[in-house]
Amino acid sequence: MTKTEHPASRVTVGPVAPREVMPGLFVSPDADALARAAARYFVEWAWQAIAEDGRFFVALSGGTTPEAFFRVLATQDFRTQVDWGRVEFFWGDERPVPPDSKESNYGNARRELLIRIPIPNENVHRMEADRPNMGRAAQEYEDLLREKLPLDSRGFPRFHLVLLGLGPEGHTASLFPGLRGMRETSRWVSTPLITKLGTRRMTLTLPVLNAAHRAAFMVSGAEKAEILYRLMSRPSDPPLPAQLVTVPDGKRVVLCDEPAAKLILDEISKKGHFVGEHGSKTGQSHPHAKK
Repeated sequence: MTKTEHPASRVTVGPVAPREVMPGLFVSPDADALARAAARYFVEWAWQAIAEDGRFFVALSGGTTPEAFFRVLATQDFRTQVDWGRVEFFWGDERPVPPDSKESNYGNARRELLIRIPIPNENVHRMEADRPNMGRAAQEYEDLLREKLPLDSRGFPRFHLVLLGLGPEGHTASLFPGLRGMRETSRWVSTPLITKLGTRRMTLTLPVLNAAHRAAFMVSGAEKAEILYRLMSRPSDPPLPAQLVTVPDGKRVVLCDEPAAKLILDEISKKGHFVGEHGSKTGQSHPHAKK
């Protein structure tokens, strides 16, 4: 079973703290509260990692949900609480576009966060998916991970934190449903062809995501209610790519807002617990309970 925890049991995140409505699922009232909660947790997790290991290795995600989190993290309230010289940013996936494109995951992070915080340039490691030879760029990114990150017991690089989004069909990073080699264990960085999009992307592979100390999904909006319900259910057959992120030697948390959690909250309200899509009963847990 995936290990869960309260992400920041010793700190507050504003007037309303997220509720842990079931193990590993933390619900904020709205998108703004979610962004502030995620920023508060980031600060807490940075403290922990730097205290224990001297560095904080993070893989950032793309999509629209992290943008509000980036903006909040860059504010005076939060950016002054992080020792940015000890933080190193990587990316979970990237599109084959220039870094200044609005479609670039790196570009969005740079506009909303990187130019607003005192992080050294050498601590920012973008995926160069815009290079003509994406395969070579992926191999070089894998070499970079090998150089920078410690390895887990299976020989995979271990991030302190992997931030993830949740696509409407259950994809995460650039691991889409139906993708061949989803469970591949030989590569750390791959360049899968996303058939529905007619393009290749660069992405960390599933074993790398699962090697993390902590994986945190961020999910916002009513349009994500159905897929979040499926994510938190017992895995389907075949499982959604996001359901395969179980972090067996770490912890998985899902941070969301009430619109995204509506179906789950409705079911808990009616039945007193979450049954889910395949009948897996999951009760509530106290947010400060030890896991």
